[in-house]
Amino acid sequence: MAIQTIEDSTVKAFPAKPAEIIAFTAKVRRRFDPVVIAGRLASTLVPPIIVIALMLVVWQVACSSPTSSLPPPSQVWNEAYDLIAHPFFNNGPQDIGLAWRVLISLQRVAIGFGLAAIVGVALGALVGQSIWAMRGLDPVFQILRTVPPLAWLPLSLAAFRDSSPSALFVIFITSIWPIIINTAVGVRNIPQDYRNVARILRLNPFEFFVKIMVPAAAPYIFTGLRIGIGLSWLAIVAAEMLTGGVGIGFFIWDAWNSSRLPDIIVALAYIGVTGFCLDRLVAAVGAFVTRGTTAK
Repeated sequence: MAIQTIEDSTVKAFPAKPAEIIAFTAKVRRRFDPVVIAGRLASTLVPPIIVIALMLVVWQVACSSPTSSLPPPSQVWNEAYDLIAHPFFNNGPQDIGLAWRVLISLQRVAIGFGLAAIVGVALGALVGQSIWAMRGLDPVFQILRTVPPLAWLPLSLAAFRDSSPSALFVIFITSIWPIIINTAVGVRNIPQDYRNVARILRLNPFEFFVKIMVPAAAPYIFTGLRIGIGLSWLAIVAAEMLTGGVGIGFFIWDAWNSSRLPDIIVALAYIGVTGFCLDRLVAAVGAFVTRGTTAK
C-alpha cells in the first residue's frame, strides 16, 4: 500500500496551472528585459533633456546681445568651466569646489532638519491627539509659521552669538511647521476602528504611538517631511549669505560681491539639483515605509 506524502496531498489540493506559471515567467522576463529597461529610462530622461535643451537655446538667443546684463550659457561654460568640471578641488580653507560647499551646507541641513523632524512629529502627534493641545497650540503655530525664515536670523544671532547655531536654528524653525501640521492632520484622520483595537488590546500611550499612530499617519508625516526638507534647503542658502562660512550660500554672496555672474549661475544649478535629490530621497523613503501610499 502506497503511503501518501504531504507533498502528494499538497499537489492534489493545489494543482499546478501551467498557464499561470508561463504568464508569471513572461512577466518577470519582461520586467528585466534590457530593451524594456532602456525604454523606461528613455521615457523618463528624454522629456526633461529636451526641455532643458530648449531652455538653453532660448537663454543663449536672449542673452547673446552685447548689451545683455546676464551671460549666455556659452559664456558661463567658458568662465566657470573649472567649477563645473572640478567640483571636488581643495586648495585651502576658502578655496574649495562647489561639491564640498554643498556637502557643508547639507551637514547643517541634516542637523537642523533632523531636529525639526523629531520635534515636529512629537508636537504634531500631541496636537492631533489632544483637543486641548490643538486649541492652545494650533493658533500659535499658525502665527509663527508665517514669519519669513530670515526674520528669525537677527534674533538667533542675538541669542546664540554664533553664526553656526544661528543657521541651524533658522533651518529648524523654518522646516518644523509643515511637519507639525501634516502630522496633526494625519493623527486626527486615524480611523476609529484603529483606536478601538488599541483600547481592546489595552495599549499604553507609547505603544499606541509606535504601533498605531505613526504607521497610520505615515503618509501625512512624510508629506510634511518633503515640504520641510525643501524649506530647510531654502533656509540654509539664505542664512549662509548673511552668516558667512564656506557653504554654498556664502559662495553665491561672495561671487555677487566679486561680480562673477557665471559662478552664481553654476552655484544655482548645484542648489537646484541638490534640492531635487533631497526631495526624491525623502519621497523614496516615504514610499518604502508607507508601501507607496504617499504622493511621489
